[in-house]
Amino acid sequence: MLSMGDARMAEVRIAFGTDERTALTDDVHATLVQRGHDVVVVGDGDPWPDVGRAVGELVAGGHAERGVVCCWTGTGVSMAANKVAGVRAALCTDAETARGARRWNDANVVALGLRLTTATVATEILDAFLATEADPDERAQVAKLG
Repeated sequence: MLSMGDARMAEVRIAFGTDERTALTDDVHATLVQRGHDVVVVGDGDPWPDVGRAVGELVAGGHAERGVVCCWTGTGVSMAANKVAGVRAALCTDAETARGARRWNDANVVALGLRLTTATVATEILDAFLATEADPDERAQVAKLG
């Protein structure tokens, strides 16, 4: 498995939002910046519905290529982001789920739960999410999502 550094993925603009600042969110932000991405922080500490929507709007509006959202379980921010047309947010708990969400579902936002995600697992999820391309053979299926 390649890390993002090994994959030499091009820098992307990433919208990042969390309803609660924690050591994990600080680590996620630092990891994204260290990887050379342009990180736009939105909704830092705002309620989770506002955070999810704000990140979703940046991604759907083309102001960010991908999004990362966090809340206690990751569920609320993913649901809020998915209310924005054009957003395909996936709550991921491991790298394989993130890889599959990108490959088969063309997910453009990844949601992380603050309760159980460790910094190591978060980095693995981000690496997989940002280094994996969508499978063009899945376009017709993804189009059914709206």
